[in-house]
Amino acid sequence: MRFVAGAAGCAIALLAMTGCAQNPYVLQGKLENLQQQHLALNQKYQELQARANTLDQDNQEQQALVAQVQQQRKVLEDQLAAVREQLGGATAQLAKLRDDRLETEKKVDTLTASIKRKAGATITANNSLKAELPAIDIPGVEVRHDGDVVRIELPGARLFESGGARLLSSASSVIDAVANEVARVYPNQLIGIEGHTDSDPINNQMWRDNHHLSLGRAMAVYDYLATRSHLKPQQLFVVGHGSNHPVVSNGTASGKERNRRVELVVYPEKAATR
Repeated sequence: MRFVAGAAGCAIALLAMTGCAQNPYVLQGKLENLQQQHLALNQKYQELQARANTLDQDNQEQQALVAQVQQQRKVLEDQLAAVREQLGGATAQLAKLRDDRLETEKKVDTLTASIKRKAGATITANNSLKAELPAIDIPGVEVRHDGDVVRIELPGARLFESGGARLLSSASSVIDAVANEVARVYPNQLIGIEGHTDSDPINNQMWRDNHHLSLGRAMAVYDYLATRSHLKPQQLFVVGHGSNHPVVSNGTASGKERNRRVELVVYPEKAATR
């Protein structure tokens, strides 16, 4: 009896366990648990996907930024190359201007030394010869008697660029007109080529002061007259006055403009013949 009762108990327990596994409440609980896990995994997936999309967008933005930086760098490199090229040209031009200045100063020193050797005997004024200097009229050019000499003003603005001593291409028409008339009326007189400036200080590296600028300008006119006019080199000498002898006040712009000039000064004395 006891064996039968024990076997029956085991059978009942086995049936109970099998029944629990198939119990709809138990299965429902497992299903809900699996669904929650699925939702959690799906949410995690969506978060990871969102992060991946954000990283992809960030990567695209970084690539665009890198491309923009590279383009800007190329532009800057091109600009730098252009500036270097311009600097090279400016350096070469400055070197040429300095060479021109040195050459002009050398000519000035040579001619000044020559003038000093001759000045005592060649340009002394002689009142008795004043009547021998006839009047001269050149359209568009200021001409005036000053004691025993005749002064012919060549306006600086028609001859040179501001601050320079190289003749403009248009200066030849002015100088030629004056030189032809001077050679016709005063074929043998001594002629001084006198440079003048206004009172403004020099503001570039080409010239130490206004005296050097006025000498440089006078020398430029001398070189032109000595090589391209009918005037003879032995008639000519050069002087640089700087701003020492203004013809009008430097208090106005128009006054300064007139004071910037090169004068051809015709002396009563005749040049020595060679």
